Amino acid sequence: MIGELATSKAGHDKDRLYLIIGEEGDSVFLCDGRLRGVTNPKKKKKKHIQIIHFAAKAGLMQKVQQPAADREEEINEQIRSHLKEYHDRVELLQLLRSMNKN
Repeated sequence: MIGELATSKAGHDKDRLYLIIGEEGDSVFLCDGRLRGVTNPKKKKKKHIQIIHFAAKAGLMQKVQQPAADREEEINEQIRSHLKEYHDRVELLQLLRSMNKN
């Protein structure tokens, strides 16, 4: 589960895309690189997220697991880039599907 993407199914952040960076019991720690950086992840119950099987690169997860204080912004930028990559793929697939319908 750690290293995969998830969307929030409930709460004020419903439908927001996150990277799962930790797990504790029935909760996970989520990061989006903007509002929730690597040093301030959001704790959310597993039942309130939808897992997306789009895993982060191993190098990114190593940096997330052991963030250096002076590299926090760089790690957050990489997280934002990873989330954008997924979002762009989804948009492309939706565009291709709409083109095939016509």
